[in-house]
Amino acid sequence: MESATLDDTDRALVHALQLDGRAPFARIADVLGVSEQTVARRYRRLSAAGVIRVVGGVDGLRLGHTPWTLRVRCTPDAGPAIAEALARRPDTYWVHLLSGGTEISCFTQSPDAVLLEKLPRTRRVLDMTAHSLLHGFATPEGWQGLACLTEEQAARLRPAPPDGRDDLLPQEEDRPLLDALARDGRTGYPELAGATGWSESAVKRRLGRLRASGALRIQLDYSPRLLGYRAEARLWLSVRPSALLDVATTLSGHPEISFTAVTTGPTNLLATAVCRDNAGLYRYLTERVSALDAIQTLETAPVLRTMKRTGALPPQAYGRPV
Repeated sequence: MESATLDDTDRALVHALQLDGRAPFARIADVLGVSEQTVARRYRRLSAAGVIRVVGGVDGLRLGHTPWTLRVRCTPDAGPAIAEALARRPDTYWVHLLSGGTEISCFTQSPDAVLLEKLPRTRRVLDMTAHSLLHGFATPEGWQGLACLTEEQAARLRPAPPDGRDDLLPQEEDRPLLDALARDGRTGYPELAGATGWSESAVKRRLGRLRASGALRIQLDYSPRLLGYRAEARLWLSVRPSALLDVATTLSGHPEISFTAVTTGPTNLLATAVCRDNAGLYRYLTERVSALDAIQTLETAPVLRTMKRTGALPPQAYGRPV
């Protein structure tokens, strides 16, 4: 399926879940001015079609982990298999097959260097570079391409910002709770109680504390392609150091950009552009990116397939068995 057919209510629901993936359907319905049954029905339809899902993820930075972005160049016959193997790992996310299937891009936030050590020794991997993510400016969960609610509507759905308390960080006993949320971020309290062996009130209290710490993030996982955005590309940019902050901030304000981060390596800025089609991507690169004189070099790699986004890999990953 190239794209799903979404009406205004569908798009408003997607934006609402981007703001708070665990917002009760009753609250969303009140904000949108529709019935709770309509919201529940639309959510089930969009989820079944693979357009959206809600997942819980642990922010590795809050746990002291270093996030890395990897570029893996491999033989043409091995690209899909290596990308799928990377997608199956619990310590990877945003696994993309790029550039005719000979290159893979992915993120990892493993607390050790096991993946970085193992991958270069894999047969048919020709080359690998690893770049540490130093600071993020835009993330997919905040992508402006999903925005359609008014600011007043958004304010009624937006959760309180995390307080960053270190005494609320995840512990080993939280693992069953986190694993369940990684599969489905909207899992109900009765089901979470069954997975953890805790009472529903204890689950609700602990989930609230983990979210308040900023370590647990309930995110909307969405397919740009099924939302009608058929051109997605990774951008590696070399920016004059004195203007790096300004360029990163400017790019992050563009609705075409879903991700921006300053990195180590031969390039110092990584971004992801999401456009309606290749013509839109061409206009974006030649009219908006090219206007930023501090950008010295730009390398673009189109995303051919996304093997994994965020959260646990589902039993069927976006329409293909895994």
